[in-house]
Amino acid sequence: MNTKRVIGNGVLIFLGIGIYFLLMEALGLSREFYLRVLNLFIVIYGVNKTLRENIISGVRGYNTNLLAAITTSMVGAVLSVSALLTYIYFKGGEVYLESLSDAFLFGGGKASIYNYCTGLLFESVATSLIVSFCLMQYWKGKVENINIVD
Repeated sequence: MNTKRVIGNGVLIFLGIGIYFLLMEALGLSREFYLRVLNLFIVIYGVNKTLRENIISGVRGYNTNLLAAITTSMVGAVLSVSALLTYIYFKGGEVYLESLSDAFLFGGGKASIYNYCTGLLFESVATSLIVSFCLMQYWKGKVENINIVD
């Protein structure tokens, strides 16, 4: 696994999500949950970029590429949630948190900042795993030829 590639694409996911959410905040759309779901495409792009670069550079093996995909998306997820935690405190803490949407998976009710970010981290982990496994199904034939008769 190429650590530089994995971390670089994870940071790319983080930057993409950060710019996307700051743009939504500037346009006054940060309370619209359905627009937040679109960050999935940023994660798909970053993970797919890692897998494509691995294939081009000759990295074969399902498990190696799966680990690279999961690590890439987790780097982006952890950085994004950490940045959100900092941003919430920067914008006013609990007062700002109340203005955000309650439509998250672990949202609803009155959550503390740490509960909110922990819930978001669980959502990010689940999304990371799902995206990684789905993209590996796409790339599986290109990564490893199993049960093919010559």
